[in-house]
Amino acid sequence: MKEEPLAHHVDTPEPAIAESPRLAELLRQVARGDERAFEQVYDRVIPSVYGLVRKILRDPAQSEEVAQEVLVEVWRSACRYDEHRGSPQAWVLTLAHRRAVDRVRSEQASSKRAARVAAAEVTTPYDEVAEEATGRLEQERVRRCLETLTELQSQSVRLAYYGGYSYREVARLLSSPLGTIKTRMRDGLVRLRDCLGVEW
Repeated sequence: MKEEPLAHHVDTPEPAIAESPRLAELLRQVARGDERAFEQVYDRVIPSVYGLVRKILRDPAQSEEVAQEVLVEVWRSACRYDEHRGSPQAWVLTLAHRRAVDRVRSEQASSKRAARVAAAEVTTPYDEVAEEATGRLEQERVRRCLETLTELQSQSVRLAYYGGYSYREVARLLSSPLGTIKTRMRDGLVRLRDCLGVEW
């Protein structure tokens, strides 16, 4: 399948995921840890996932990030898909919608929290100190896991998620083909999931 940048889908309605019993079978294989099957699922669903997330979040960089989070969730929770409760397409897009709405709520909560802190010049309560310490420990854990990736995987993930660059921009910055960057990022996300010990 020809690789296309996510940005290509920005201002167009998301295409429907091709209805196919094959997608359900691929999800069953992903549930067994089949990375090749995951690559096929990824290629089939990412345009629709990104399109839906983009409609909710508006911001292209955040939309790409959330779309990737959705695909990681598909990878780790494929075993939960029940074809008797709906099509694989509906299941994937439900995950995408939920994740995008969660991001919107999180951003709103963060803005409100920042406004409260700025308005009330008081000593930082223990809860916020504990939250900050926990956040730092989590960041350190992620940093250590990033170091287990190959150089290209690590650079790609860092530029996309911490630098806010699109796939096309990452490919240009690293002087690598777009398809290679997308593959390395997908593989890098799988390795990060394993390193962080995310449960199925």
